[in-house]
Amino acid sequence: MLAIILIMTGVFFRFIPHMPNINPVAAIALFGAAYLPNKRLALIVPLALMILSDLFLGLHDIVIFTWGSVVLISLIGLSLKRSKKITNILAGSLISSLVFFIVTNFGVWASGWYPLTLSGLSTCYIAGIPFFRNFLASTLVYSAALFGAYELSAKFIRNTKFAAVLLTR
Repeated sequence: MLAIILIMTGVFFRFIPHMPNINPVAAIALFGAAYLPNKRLALIVPLALMILSDLFLGLHDIVIFTWGSVVLISLIGLSLKRSKKITNILAGSLISSLVFFIVTNFGVWASGWYPLTLSGLSTCYIAGIPFFRNFLASTLVYSAALFGAYELSAKFIRNTKFAAVLLTR
């Protein structure tokens, strides 16, 4: 059920109007990998979210780099399964944003959008900095929202009498 909710949420947020690279995809990949019951599902959920939405939004030259970076972000999220401390989530969000920036901008450069030279590559990365800022900010905010809401809900449920009844049966 959590997998379906994450996919639907991610697809929804990709369809609503937003600033470039402001979306919860990386946070969903991190969160899903940390909380979904198995590794396979953790990798499938964000990839399914991207494929479903890209089929409607349109496929592009760097789709393999975009989808690949989302899978890499899920792998980073698997490391959060063991320890969901705030510092780990913050580090995972930062590293995920860097991975996305490096991989997708390399894809833009390799696709010929910039001269296929070292100068073209550096120009591509410099041009991508505003998108990186947006992606990092949204990944931090959405990660805080997803991980925070889940942990607060779990804590609340554990502290209620209803949970005590459920856990004793």
